[in-house]
Amino acid sequence: MPLNISNSYLKLGAAFSQQSLPSPVVSPELLLWNLPLAKSLGIKFAVPEDNDLIAQYFSGNRLFERSEPIAQAYSGHQFGHFNPQLGDGRAHLLGDIKDENGNVWDIQLKGSGTSHFSRSGDGRCALGPALREFIMSEAMFALGVPTTRCLSVVATGQAVYREQALPGAVVTRVAASHIRVGTFQFFAARGDVESLKKLTRFAVQRHFPEITVPVIDDTSVNTDTCLDVVSSENVLDFFAAVLNKQVKLIVSWLRVGFIHGVMNTDNTAISGETIDYGPCAMMNHYHSDTVFSSIDRNARYAFGNQSSIMQWNMARLADCLLPLIDDDENVALAKIEPFLKQFANDLQYSYYLMMANKLGISDLCEGDVELVNDLLKFMQEKGMDYTQSFVTLAANLNQATVDKVLVNDEGSEDEWQQWLVRWYERIADDVNAAKKLMLQTNPQVIPRNHHVEAILATTQATGDLTNLDEFLTVLQQPYEEVDNTYLYQDAPRDGDIGYKTFCGT
Repeated sequence: MPLNISNSYLKLGAAFSQQSLPSPVVSPELLLWNLPLAKSLGIKFAVPEDNDLIAQYFSGNRLFERSEPIAQAYSGHQFGHFNPQLGDGRAHLLGDIKDENGNVWDIQLKGSGTSHFSRSGDGRCALGPALREFIMSEAMFALGVPTTRCLSVVATGQAVYREQALPGAVVTRVAASHIRVGTFQFFAARGDVESLKKLTRFAVQRHFPEITVPVIDDTSVNTDTCLDVVSSENVLDFFAAVLNKQVKLIVSWLRVGFIHGVMNTDNTAISGETIDYGPCAMMNHYHSDTVFSSIDRNARYAFGNQSSIMQWNMARLADCLLPLIDDDENVALAKIEPFLKQFANDLQYSYYLMMANKLGISDLCEGDVELVNDLLKFMQEKGMDYTQSFVTLAANLNQATVDKVLVNDEGSEDEWQQWLVRWYERIADDVNAAKKLMLQTNPQVIPRNHHVEAILATTQATGDLTNLDEFLTVLQQPYEEVDNTYLYQDAPRDGDIGYKTFCGT
């Protein structure tokens, strides 16, 4: 079928990307097709009738009409160290499409071969990481976390070589855009202010159309070459809008126990979407220092550090925007620093409000922060499971229980009982409303690490997608118990001790 693809990012110019064709694969075979996502994008392939055609298009063997694939340029701070030259080394942006509501989405192939930015890489992706990204991104979407999504996974019919030969795959990622903090850093590091202006205007028009940019009303001017018209006020409004997106993102991660694992600035999207599911993991028993990424040796991106790291990443974006705000750096700093301070305050407030919601408390009052902190301290000391604990609290919450404890409490010295009394007193006015809020906020099931790994191992060993499909069905309904939910709710017996995740896609 024809796909109405545009190439808006390509039009920004040669400084922003390199045109690059996907490398053909030997024997593409469609493994996973995200039918609901395809429908929402207006992509109307028929499954299974068009499986072979889908595999050809979404392996890169065949291009859609008007698609001009590119590899995007960007830089990035990786574990705090700046690399001025990164870019898409194994990904090709096919272009962007509009959905039925007029929203614009990037369509990108990952594992589709080398590009100008590949350095020594082979540009390929193994099947396991491709399946992992599909599972995790769809789980996060169902959990209500802002995220990129996967449209398809196509097996390539050829091996990729890591420590051993592994089956290869190409995964198709859908995103509001692939503009990163590192994209801005790429031009800032080169002192290319004009490209920074052009990028900012493009990002504003793509993501924040409510921000009014100057109109080019001179008909003698070629507007394709004048996209750099952007005011200081536009830049500050843009920065504020990006910060708001990151607040929602980080608080969503912390709500469900997600650990990104590699929060480099090149993996921080200005759209506020979760991007790059390589070394990510889910927390089981609560501990703020939880980290699983094999490459995060100093726990820079541990669960409890994610809020402060996002503040650091946003400060790096602010650095890039300074020359667009004022020629005098001190003046520009004075204008942008209040936004960063407000961002820190917003993150903290939104975090505690979210944690209060997990306890059935709809608004923050005096004593609620202490109530949350005391619970987390107790959970950490006792090694309590982060997901199961809130599910259990909600399941056992009823008016009779609350009334009984409040009436019969005689100042128990038991720490847990004391905390329960404080919590029950806080929600006693409307226990039913509290329980309803808890059920909406706390998932019954998450993509637990041991289940994800077991599904990946079985699927790669046998080629049978039955267990993976069953797992996805459960994960796509995380706030209700369906037939097989109980199969995936258990915490790992070993507590995930020694578990490590790795970069893959």
